[in-house]
Amino acid sequence: MDMDAFADVNRDKWSRLHALAHQRRLTGVEADELLRLYQSTSAHLSLLRSVAPESGLSASLSATLAQARTRFTGARSNVMDDLARFFVIALPAALYRLRWLTVACGIVFCLVGGAYAMWIGTSPEALRSLGSDATIKRYVERDFIDYYSENPAASFAGAVWTNNAWISAQAVAFGITGIWVPMILFSNAQGVGIAAGVFAAAGKSDVFYSYILPHGLMELTAVFIACAAGLRIFWAMVSPGPRTRGSAVAAEGRSLITVALGLVPVLFVSGLVEGFVTPGPLPVWAKISIGAAVLTGYWVYVLVWGRRAYIAGHRGDLGGQDAGYSQIAA
Repeated sequence: MDMDAFADVNRDKWSRLHALAHQRRLTGVEADELLRLYQSTSAHLSLLRSVAPESGLSASLSATLAQARTRFTGARSNVMDDLARFFVIALPAALYRLRWLTVACGIVFCLVGGAYAMWIGTSPEALRSLGSDATIKRYVERDFIDYYSENPAASFAGAVWTNNAWISAQAVAFGITGIWVPMILFSNAQGVGIAAGVFAAAGKSDVFYSYILPHGLMELTAVFIACAAGLRIFWAMVSPGPRTRGSAVAAEGRSLITVALGLVPVLFVSGLVEGFVTPGPLPVWAKISIGAAVLTGYWVYVLVWGRRAYIAGHRGDLGGQDAGYSQIAA
């Protein structure tokens, strides 16, 4: 077969198929034409591959057919529609389900952190066990404060975002064990509590909270959310209810991924606050107000949009077409 002659004869049809495949809207007549051209071009491609399977013309026709196939089989949804559904329905519904468990994780964190702060702040022996007087003085007067400004704000915000994302990822990924989440909560509460106790012993608690609260309100809440998501999948394994254990864990796991993706922008915002607001020149009340506004915005998002989506029957899981089949349980 003469490949050049074959291409010359059918090139107009292939060009028309390519144009229809890339056309934004199709009329009924154009849709029918697209289907006819797809069928004929498929036959042409089969013939070409029988003669020269690795030719550039075969590759070009294959790409055109793939684009045309997408038009008449249909992309299931527009990307922007998917993003809107995620942020307006799936994510707030998933976060709303975790609201009480998030609060519970926060309360446990505060109790543990408060106990350590009281112990370190009121026990000279415990304070001395942390280091010499010179070391503690340097930490209170310089090291703690310099931590927020020793690097450029942009790079510091990126480092904070990465670190917090890593902590949250551990809570999400290993929450099913039932051990990792309490360990993360305890270790972080211990660290914050010890730092608070050191500053309390030095009579500079105001300095500590002026640097912790602006970003910590949202940052720690994000950690609590990740811990709550990890505990939910653990509990689905322990007590699946009327579902099989596999289907219960699968459903919670899909919702958990929704939460994990949603934490990316949340941690990004808290990282920006820590990188630019916490060490910035604004007065303390303004810094804390910014942090409180970010936290308030989160809870309004969850309690208003999340409640609305939850009442409508959404739970943060994938749609039926994406989630696949589930086993019927009595």
